Amino acid sequence: MSRGTINKAILVGRLGKDPEMKYTPSGTAVASFSIATNYSMKDSEGNFVDKTDWHNIVVFGRRAEFAGEYMNKGRLVYIEGRIQTRSWEDKEGNKRYMTEIIASDVQLLGSKGENTSKETEEPDADVQSKDVPAQEDEEADDLPF
Repeated sequence: MSRGTINKAILVGRLGKDPEMKYTPSGTAVASFSIATNYSMKDSEGNFVDKTDWHNIVVFGRRAEFAGEYMNKGRLVYIEGRIQTRSWEDKEGNKRYMTEIIASDVQLLGSKGENTSKETEEPDADVQSKDVPAQEDEEADDLPF
């Protein structure tokens, strides 16, 4: 913990699409994808309404390779990481912002073969990327997007 602050996000949700794989100029794998989390709330008439939030996830190194190989649309996943907001200027010169989770732990949840579309052999539900060393923050400056 640095100077008494904490930046930690824990999410369990379903992938909206297969991870997008890219590589930094130095060859580090980068996977980006979004997951959906759901909750219910009462509307103004007292009826429960389901709501969905989308979260942008970025994974580096061997964890990214794990995501690209085993994760696919609809799969239930556990994500743990830190929240980061980055900014850039678009083609029209407008300042744009994106908040994302830089994942330090990625785990597949659910049973083997559940909600999968890839034809490759998938690991059992308890397979995770937790034992892969975390990528250093300096790689964030080398993002290909």
